[in-house]
Amino acid sequence: MSDIPSCPECNSEYAYEDRDILVCPDCGHEWTPRSEASESEGELTVLDANGNVLADGDSVTIVKGLKVKGAQSDLKVGTKVKSIRLCEGDHNIDCKISGFGAMKLKSEFVKKA
Repeated sequence: MSDIPSCPECNSEYAYEDRDILVCPDCGHEWTPRSEASESEGELTVLDANGNVLADGDSVTIVKGLKVKGAQSDLKVGTKVKSIRLCEGDHNIDCKISGFGAMKLKSEFVKKA
């Protein structure tokens, strides 16, 4: 009848959708269906600074000036990075930047180009 799953907290079948979250009227628990699905499938979901989902091979642009240890200059705002690879951990983007070489970036400092 309905494709809305039951509440993960109390197993109530009366959960309803409110914008982009699901809400249980019995216990008041709120959850996002996307996070439930990605946890069960074991997929890596990486979001940029604007909340867009990133994928392997995407191009991104740096939105904040970043200091690089051991480099003579910093990464400037607007630097374009092509063909990224996603990985686990705090620095979840693995890439090569011309003039800097291979490095890892945090997804919170880039936006999808």
